[in-house]
Amino acid sequence: MARKLTTFSKLLITLIIVAILFFGITYLRDNGFFGDMATNNTEEAGNSGSNTNSNTSNSGSSSSDDVIKVGVVTWGGYAGGQYFNEGFEATTKSRFYKDYGFKVEFQVLDDFDASRNAFKSGDVDLLWATIDAFPTEVGGLSDFDPVVVFQADWSRGGDAIVARRGITSVADLKGKKIAVAEMSPSHSFLIWLMEAGGLSVNDVEILGQPSAIDAAEVFKSGRCDAAVVWSPDDILSLKAVPGSRVLESSKSAAYIIADVFYAKRAFVDANKEKVRQLYEGWMKGAAEINSNTSSRKKAAAILSEEFTERGTPLTPEEADEMIGNVRLTTHGDNKNFFRLNSDYKGVAGDDLYRNMTDKYSDLKYIEGRVPAWRQVAYPSLVSSTTLTDPSHFAEKTKSYTKATKADETKSALATKAVSISFRTGEFKLDDNAKYIIDKEFVDIAKVFNSRIRIEGNTDNVGSASSNKALSLKRANAVANYLITEHGMPRNRFIIVGNGPDKPVASNNTDKGRAKNRRTDFELIAE
Repeated sequence: MARKLTTFSKLLITLIIVAILFFGITYLRDNGFFGDMATNNTEEAGNSGSNTNSNTSNSGSSSSDDVIKVGVVTWGGYAGGQYFNEGFEATTKSRFYKDYGFKVEFQVLDDFDASRNAFKSGDVDLLWATIDAFPTEVGGLSDFDPVVVFQADWSRGGDAIVARRGITSVADLKGKKIAVAEMSPSHSFLIWLMEAGGLSVNDVEILGQPSAIDAAEVFKSGRCDAAVVWSPDDILSLKAVPGSRVLESSKSAAYIIADVFYAKRAFVDANKEKVRQLYEGWMKGAAEINSNTSSRKKAAAILSEEFTERGTPLTPEEADEMIGNVRLTTHGDNKNFFRLNSDYKGVAGDDLYRNMTDKYSDLKYIEGRVPAWRQVAYPSLVSSTTLTDPSHFAEKTKSYTKATKADETKSALATKAVSISFRTGEFKLDDNAKYIIDKEFVDIAKVFNSRIRIEGNTDNVGSASSNKALSLKRANAVANYLITEHGMPRNRFIIVGNGPDKPVASNNTDKGRAKNRRTDFELIAE
């Protein structure tokens, strides 16, 4: 005969059941069961089209607030982050999620105005820019207090100047029509190249265009003599215009166009460790692509798939070429960019930012105040990151073979004449001469990695032989200063002493002789 349970027995059984439920739920929670289930439900909802959140992407995405949204354009320089993220979507497959616990979403915003509006409205947390053009827009973002948090790449061939038949040097551009997207990396590139050739943009007729793509179309139609374009429009332009050529590209203009990411200071301050981890993971991805062929192929496959889906057909081979047109910057490169390496003597972020602020201001493209570099730079995320593998080291300085006799007469892409005063019969540089070199040429020498030919020239006072020997000593004195003071490789220089043989003015007047006592700096196309 069954017995009735006592009150105590009922209480004891109830306590046992509650304990089992408590420990069971705790176990499932600690092992991620509920998180995985929620994620799967969200992903299924996204795949079925029931998720209406505008910030939620397709497969593998999440509507969670714990997503860093990054605004980008169709460009190979952001491959480090996209590769580490296993694509463009916010997904649990991402290494950002697996290693750091948050998701990242890349939004392709090729329209400039739309991308800036997305930043202002908070639809993206980080947004691309190039530090050369940033001074033209930073004033208009003052309400959001933008800060530059890291560098993603240097353009290395992705930007080019194409020119019609008969234009073989910068000097040939004088008086010509050039199509360019104003206040863009293309414009910065043109400004630097003109300066290297002793010209300014006022010496040419600028045909302003909305984008580099539009500039290429103007060139193909024959409505201009040259254009600044992005790859692959350089190749397409040459096919469309018989006899045309690439006058110069960012392969040799290697330190002009630097892609960076900026964010609102308030966002970075509130999410400092998370943004630092975003940077760290991004740098790991870039280092893997730079040092491993299979990683680069995987990154190219990701870019090919994503850009093709977004309406820009791109084969894996073309995507690989796109990645090859940039230097994906490493942690070491970023330390140099923010001047956290005291031994670095190359181009840094502050150099480009200040230089281009001055150049665009002179051209009346900037209105209002441009904040100082230290007000927009946010180097603490880089300085607080430790990555020690050699793959994270900074890019090595370009090496050059010793100059040959043929290099002395090789055609120059750009020639910049600089007047350096020497005392009669002397070749040593005084402080004033060093100041002139620093002001007129050092920045050009740093942003271009072409060979440099230094030609010393004199007037005709004295014998031709003595003047020739003196001009050679003077050219060597200039090269030695650039080597010792600015750390430039000796083999980069081609030294020529012309004596009085290449006058640019009459030697019959004091004014003419003064013009002939000059030093010519020439960039030699390779």
